[in-house]
Amino acid sequence: PITHELYLLEVKTNSVNLRKDNLKEIHPTGSLVLENGSVFKGFGFGFEGITTGEVCFNTSITGYQEIITDPSYAGQIINFTFPHIGNVGTNIEDNESNKIWARGVIFNTEITNPSNYRSMKHLDFWLKKNKIVGITGIDTRKLTNYIRENGAPKGTLQFSIKRKHDIGNLKKLTKNWSGLLGLDLASQVSCKKPYKWNSLKTWDKKEGYKKNKKKKYKIVAIDYGIKKNILRCLSDLHCKIKVVPAKTSSQEIFSYNPDGIFLSNGPGDPAATGKYAIPIIKELISSKIPIFGICLGHQLLALTLGAKTSKMHLGHRGANHPVKNLVTKKVEITSQNHGFKVEPDSLPKNAKITHISLFDRSIEGIEIKNKPIFSVQYHPEANPGPQDSKYLFKKFINYILIKKNYAKKKRS
Repeated sequence: PITHELYLLEVKTNSVNLRKDNLKEIHPTGSLVLENGSVFKGFGFGFEGITTGEVCFNTSITGYQEIITDPSYAGQIINFTFPHIGNVGTNIEDNESNKIWARGVIFNTEITNPSNYRSMKHLDFWLKKNKIVGITGIDTRKLTNYIRENGAPKGTLQFSIKRKHDIGNLKKLTKNWSGLLGLDLASQVSCKKPYKWNSLKTWDKKEGYKKNKKKKYKIVAIDYGIKKNILRCLSDLHCKIKVVPAKTSSQEIFSYNPDGIFLSNGPGDPAATGKYAIPIIKELISSKIPIFGICLGHQLLALTLGAKTSKMHLGHRGANHPVKNLVTKKVEITSQNHGFKVEPDSLPKNAKITHISLFDRSIEGIEIKNKPIFSVQYHPEANPGPQDSKYLFKKFINYILIKKNYAKKKRS
């Protein structure tokens, strides 16, 4: 019989595909059940329990802590295609939100002891503390191929130390879950009341997080599930930021007298979130204040213009996605995380497509003609990922400066 220790050794070297009879002998503590009835067995880690969500995959090779803490993963179980997850541990600086909204995580190999000077906690301990269920030792390549061919499925993940797995119940839980289509999650992950960002700028290797002391521009950021590094990127450019809940009225937003308005990333179906977001954004557009949207913010802007969104086959999630800027003709390598897209044929004539994916030609950016309003589907703030697209934050500030200078000339 294969012992637990031998199994872990073989998993570490990624050199074994266990047969069902072997799995029975080692009594796995983890189970993953997909909506088609497929069962993957391995070893549980993190929080002991059961969780149901949409099973997606992320191809990034760095930044697992930032990925897990991205609120856009609410309602999802993340399958990491890179095998070595956990080797740099976790720390208090790399969280993208104060709470983890992802439903669970799937790793190929056992979490190793961390080897990084910034590590403060072992990933397994950190996941336990944050009540995130995980499984390791399964064939993540096989799972990824399934998702590529069939789309992101619903799934239920269980970690049981006592090795008690009711597969029939796990199948039932999976079948009964509604899925992400038609689900508004932005209102769940959004902040409950307005707050001022603490002015921290992006992380520096020598000095860590420095504070922005020059607050030239007032920004109101609507929180649909905002990542902290977006706020840091705005702080880099001397912005003073007020973060407000997703359902904040346009009147309250205008009361802060903002120079610019930011529409954040977030989880769930944009059409469901749009039921309350679209009327607010319509009034914001009419104000002529510069507006910048990312990810869900991009989709909500498009919906406000009259476009339609649809669920993608498997979505874009990774840190190496090529996007073509149709204005400059340059290609940017981008960080992405979305499962919905804007339908190009539904865009009105006053909307211009500025960026497209070189993977599938889907829309990656739009702007409103003759207005200081634009958005992108991908993540220019990265974390993790390349920095090719950070210029978009400067573009936002340039629109603010143009409006300010125009107002000055008008007064004089």
